[in-house]
Amino acid sequence: MIGFFEHQFLSFKKNHLRNLIALAKADGHLHPDEEKMIYKVGDKYGLKDRQIASLLRSDKKLELHVPDTHDEKMDQLYDIVMMVYADGVVEESEIEFCEDIVDKFGYKKEIVKWLIEFFDEGKEPNKAEWAELKETAGKKFI
Repeated sequence: MIGFFEHQFLSFKKNHLRNLIALAKADGHLHPDEEKMIYKVGDKYGLKDRQIASLLRSDKKLELHVPDTHDEKMDQLYDIVMMVYADGVVEESEIEFCEDIVDKFGYKKEIVKWLIEFFDEGKEPNKAEWAELKETAGKKFI
């Protein structure tokens, strides 16, 4: 039996993956590299392969789940931008999906292009760079 806070954290992790799955399917299909990325992120959050597979197979309508804090929103955006690059093609539908997400997160849409340019085709920032980006985004795009 899991406690309330463990259940809440599990829900947070699954919602994070659901948002990534929604983005991955925004162009009408799930590319194998996008699926690999979803498994990688799920593994990072300690989810089991069967839990991830269940989320991928679900035919439940995907609804956006908005994280509570700026840091959680930015960490979600980090994974979302990496998902945009996962299949090697940045689709306009993916950009539009990201702009819709940031709008619901309470950020200006310009943050999407700003992050995509920074990530420069999938290049991941190190921890110090990411911490600085989160701070800058909080001042510039909220």
